[in-house]
Amino acid sequence: MDVNSVPQDDSSTYAKNKKAIYAKDEDGSVKVVKSSGWSAEETVTKQALEELLENEAKAYCEVKKGLKSPLYYYMYSIRMDLQVLSESTSFFKWTIKRDFKPEVFAKISEKRLAIYVEAMGISSERLKVLQERDYECS
Repeated sequence: MDVNSVPQDDSSTYAKNKKAIYAKDEDGSVKVVKSSGWSAEETVTKQALEELLENEAKAYCEVKKGLKSPLYYYMYSIRMDLQVLSESTSFFKWTIKRDFKPEVFAKISEKRLAIYVEAMGISSERLKVLQERDYECS
């Protein structure tokens, strides 16, 4: 990309910050140029955020209905998914899915809970109980 072609669309997702973009100058040298974003990236970022919020709301409702444990909701609320949680805890995905079952999670060991707490950066008290939110569950 040419230094004069670096987008400057003032993306709202940048929150008035700049992002470093590598571009070539007139001499063909690569240099860092500040960008205020571009509309295509802003659109994709907003779509991704909407999907994350939808997943969080769906997870909340599943926990509220007693179908999943609070672990399931908090995983989505802190922007994780099963893959990321598995990598963060070194637990197999199938064991985490088992912990999503309320009856299994209720009997979880303190040692295993501590690993989730460390990976998610929340307290064990918070992880054990679903906080009330304003999501509509049908």
